[in-house]
Amino acid sequence: MTREDALMTGTGDFGRRISYHRHRLGLTPGQVADRADMSAGYVQHLEGHLGTPDTGTVTRLAAALETTVEDLLGGGRDRPPGPGSGAADAVLEVLDPEECLRLVAPGGIGRVAFNGPEGPTVLPVNYKVHDGAIVFRTAHGGPMDQDLRTGAEGVEIKIGFQVDRIDEARREGWSVLVQGPAHHVPEDEAVQADVTPWAGGERRLYIRIIPHRITGRRIHGL
Repeated sequence: MTREDALMTGTGDFGRRISYHRHRLGLTPGQVADRADMSAGYVQHLEGHLGTPDTGTVTRLAAALETTVEDLLGGGRDRPPGPGSGAADAVLEVLDPEECLRLVAPGGIGRVAFNGPEGPTVLPVNYKVHDGAIVFRTAHGGPMDQDLRTGAEGVEIKIGFQVDRIDEARREGWSVLVQGPAHHVPEDEAVQADVTPWAGGERRLYIRIIPHRITGRRIHGL
């Protein structure tokens, strides 16, 4: 059995991964089909049905979607991204604040960094950009409730907020760091941000980060 055949065992959500990578690249099913030398109808079928095709089809789709067979099959889901060496011609580019804002504007998942009672703490959250600020939701009484309150009028806690995008197939990616004060926002003021936490549950506490400093870097090939 080949490594690719072994990876096919126990995989799921194959169609979702095709759709995710297709939308990531801004491609239509027809464009993916042209790249993979198959029919557009077959690509649409794979996106909408359970099951995994043969090894050759998966390999062609992975190349067409600019990812790896392992990633397309859901392999390595429980490992950190980016193992292995970087590209030989890699370049580190410093991004200006405008480009950083463009990258984080669609919203998604970021990491909140702050000084908690046990020391430096970093937690992932779903976020949206609303009226120029980063907005996310958390639970009342949770780690970011009391830890991000000073208890003093006019005194703010400044925190970090980081977002990144890693393309393992190309050994490329970018990272943006937003630094600024965190404010607890009344629900009726922040609900327009329309941010939904993946974690679910009662997360009715909205927190807004006003960007005071925005920096970013991008790694890419020549």
